[in-house]
Amino acid sequence: MSQSAIDQDRPVWTKCSGCERLLYARKQERNLNVCPECGHHERLTAADRLAQLLDADSFTALPVRAAPDDVLGFVDSRPYPQRLAAARDATGLDEAVVVGTGRVGGITVGVAVMDFRFLGGSLGAGTGELIARAVDHATDIAAPVVIVTASGGARMQEGTLSLMQMATVSQSLSRHRAAGLLSLSVITDPTYGGVAASFATNVDIIIAERGARMGFAGPRVIAQTVKVDLPAGFQTADFLLEKGHIDLIAERRDLRDTLIPLLGATRPVLRLAETAPAPAQPIGPPADSSAAIATARDIGRPTFLDYIGMLADDFVELHGDRTSADCPALVAGLGRLRARPVLFLGHQRGHSTAELVARSFGMPMPAGYRKATRLLRLAGRLGLPVVALVDTPGAHPGPDSEQANQAGAIAECIQALGETPTPVVSVITGEGGSGGALALAVADRVLMLENAIYSVISPEGCAAILWGTAAQSGRAAEALRVTATEQRALGVIDDIVPEPKGGAQADPQRMGKLLADALTAVLDAHAGVPADELIGARRERFRRLAASRITQES
Repeated sequence: MSQSAIDQDRPVWTKCSGCERLLYARKQERNLNVCPECGHHERLTAADRLAQLLDADSFTALPVRAAPDDVLGFVDSRPYPQRLAAARDATGLDEAVVVGTGRVGGITVGVAVMDFRFLGGSLGAGTGELIARAVDHATDIAAPVVIVTASGGARMQEGTLSLMQMATVSQSLSRHRAAGLLSLSVITDPTYGGVAASFATNVDIIIAERGARMGFAGPRVIAQTVKVDLPAGFQTADFLLEKGHIDLIAERRDLRDTLIPLLGATRPVLRLAETAPAPAQPIGPPADSSAAIATARDIGRPTFLDYIGMLADDFVELHGDRTSADCPALVAGLGRLRARPVLFLGHQRGHSTAELVARSFGMPMPAGYRKATRLLRLAGRLGLPVVALVDTPGAHPGPDSEQANQAGAIAECIQALGETPTPVVSVITGEGGSGGALALAVADRVLMLENAIYSVISPEGCAAILWGTAAQSGRAAEALRVTATEQRALGVIDDIVPEPKGGAQADPQRMGKLLADALTAVLDAHAGVPADELIGARRERFRRLAASRITQES
């Protein structure tokens, strides 16, 4: 049949299954089947997804097929073999997934794409084995893997054999992870049951398509079982992001562009040109403590996201502790610092009252530290260096934080940084307050901006405890030696990064350049150092701060 004949057979109009409006079919196709009127996302076929996400003509199917099987002899309203045959005839697929390899932005990936048309994307034995083989093949060729999910859950007609596939694919992903490779899932609507409770979430990075829903039990099952009213937006992508279950939401048209920089974090770094050391900048005498505090807390100083805009190319923010929440006061993501893939972490404050309140004044809750810990472990597996920018009055002190085990979250983050097998550099850019700051400052090199401060407690808090009044904060600040020059003299930090005249807030672009130079020099100096040497030197760096105070008795 000619192309013109095919075009003549296509319907001119189609109806949105969300708002039921008539839409011009070709326009709807160009919009990737997202309704321009109500935003409803029609389901895409596996072939549609492959065409959307992969480079043109790059997909190669794995040379494997799923054979029909009916071990249980299952019959509901019709025998299971008949259901399988009808699904195969209707979709042209052997199973509810298409697997193979392809390229995304020139990067080779293993890929598994589920198709909801095939028995509701249900997870059968053949489905699980095909996905496991796709992951295994990606491991064998040292490639990242992308899994696109669409499923109502385990396939009832295959009984516990279907249930076992949750473990089968998860174990293949564990092998892939142990090889230091990146795994990503793209959650599409719907993703429920055994798929949600295994390979959809048992990956490094979870991206939800706008409009997707995900959960273990579906709303109907929940309503029938526990008989509770569900909140608005329950299990939607926005709900999942707010609760910290996923890393990010992407519009359908942006999914490919979202994948490319994330996959780029797995590319080996070409040998970088030697970075000429920046000429030494004179650092003046210790600043007056009160003046340093005022400058460090200046609302006009660049924030973490300001610096990211100057330091990082292709930055993608990642969200969530995968348990309960996403903390806006601690921001993390993958990007490139002068071509080098890096995990960036940092406290985010703000430049206005509204932003300060929204960001909890840069005071992370437990979910923030757990997010950092999760991504530090990912950086270690992928071989990514870590850059942490510290600017916080301290960890969030509220009752909600205490109930969520703030102390335990900070402790785990400190330990994760200390064990990270890649170079780590931390910079106190504004205020370094207490253990909330240290949680991002266990590093191979700790730097401070010239006008930053670092303290065990806020001067106001110290004064209130020791002198009975916050009015003595100036006296406390002098006693605590909070300035950069004093912290360097104590050995707590290693170097001071000079600021432009008038402070970082006077010339943010210049400050960004000075900071990029300092970070690059540290990462260059530590590149290629074996992990055991990095971790050992990091431990020794902190041990020597107090070792001289202990004497060995004879």
